Amino acid sequence: MKRLLLLLLAGLPWLASAQPLTVSAAASLTDAFKQIAQRFEATRPGVTLRLNFAASGQLLQQIAHGAPVDVFASADPGTMDRAAAQKLIHADTRRDFASNTLVLVTPPGGAVKSVRDLARPGVKRIAIGKVASVPVGRYTQQALQAAQLWAPLQPKFVFADNVRQVLDYVSRGEVEAGFVYRTDADLAKGKVSIATTVGGHAPATYPAAVVADSKQAALARDFVKFLDGVQAQAILANYGFGKP
Repeated sequence: MKRLLLLLLAGLPWLASAQPLTVSAAASLTDAFKQIAQRFEATRPGVTLRLNFAASGQLLQQIAHGAPVDVFASADPGTMDRAAAQKLIHADTRRDFASNTLVLVTPPGGAVKSVRDLARPGVKRIAIGKVASVPVGRYTQQALQAAQLWAPLQPKFVFADNVRQVLDYVSRGEVEAGFVYRTDADLAKGKVSIATTVGGHAPATYPAAVVADSKQAALARDFVKFLDGVQAQAILANYGFGKP
């Protein structure tokens, strides 16, 4: 029986030609990339995408330590710059495919309405991404430095491992406010409220590139190009991402 099963499986052409493609992407891309992966698989019979989501800096460290990744999609140009400097990507494949907006969010009915309100005594805890590894944390730092609030607010900061953790802290009411992307805030409607859009930081653009050690380089290039296509761009727009 076991031998018969093996023979039957061996005779299935889709199984014999199955091609796994591993994509490591910023946490804020989770929902959009799950849908994009389905569309890409539909155009490539036999291809299976394996998606790995985390903070961009954490993903870069994984790649640097030899994780088997084919495509890297970062939430900021700086992290991709470091990947290029370490020769971890094929620089000629790099392209920006989306953009985002930084917003300040609160639990529903929160008293915070502006960045300046964060300095009030009633605000005890503010969630932000870890500056060293989470791009939204760096955008937050830039914005608060521009507003001359970074140093005064530091005692209130609750650091998160990625943008979705910031969102969780706010939605559970564990902090009075937090900084996330608008796309994340939109996914949590009813659980968080957008107090204001935050400026004073570098543009939040998303680059993708083929990883240098990819064993599926041609397929990885196809996926990066797919991100610029009509189907992927429509999905990204539906989740609130802007053009790069």
